[in-house]
Amino acid sequence: MAFFKKKECGKDYPKDTVILHQFPRGPYAPSMSGFCIKLETFLRMANIPYQNVHAYKTGPKGKSPWIEYNGDVMADSQLIMSFLSDKLEIDLDKTLSKEQRATARAFQKMVDEYTYWSVLLERWVYHRGESCKTITKLPSLVVWEIGRRTKNMAYAHGIGRHTQQEVDLNLEADLTALSDFLGDKKFMFGDEPTEVDCAIFGQVSQVKYHVPDAVKAKQFLKDCVPNLDAYCERMKERFWPDWDECVTNGFTKEATK
Repeated sequence: MAFFKKKECGKDYPKDTVILHQFPRGPYAPSMSGFCIKLETFLRMANIPYQNVHAYKTGPKGKSPWIEYNGDVMADSQLIMSFLSDKLEIDLDKTLSKEQRATARAFQKMVDEYTYWSVLLERWVYHRGESCKTITKLPSLVVWEIGRRTKNMAYAHGIGRHTQQEVDLNLEADLTALSDFLGDKKFMFGDEPTEVDCAIFGQVSQVKYHVPDAVKAKQFLKDCVPNLDAYCERMKERFWPDWDECVTNGFTKEATK
């Protein structure tokens, strides 16, 4: 696309540095997008140099996050992670067996393609009024439009055809599945995190930090699957030591990173 013209490395940005375009920082977690947290966590886990560009501008697929890297423009968090892994010969799953890789992919697809939509419905449709007051500084008219679009897209996806009670139960079932598989392990596949932990942390962090208190799954995470709640804390401590610099404390301060 001509709009996303390739930039010159060494002039527009440093060579071999990922320019990460993502939404502005969130109130209680670094982003209100689980995909933005997923990708930035991956960059940190893989020790890939990157620079943030915080804006609402979307990438070539109309999505955020998206990246520029040595003149290439890429969108979609999972495709970006695959692109960078191939380009830089990185394999965060090198310790996993084929069976474990298959399981990891199933969990990644679950959280990115299903849990994600449950969270969107909870935030922008079922509890839109509370979201407008507590977790976003967007004008109420903009929040209403987000809710309208979310409802229509969720209906087309299929999950939006369920009742609110059914979506509540499905979200709790997703969290339970993650908790049951995690067990007493530090990360999903053992003592060291792998690529799927980025996706899981990205989406579960939205339940923990960025849905209104009225959402049942938020309390469910604390009371019924505490190992998953503790897992989020471990991911935060391991890869986000600068967490406080990357949040706005409910939009009461500017994030410095």
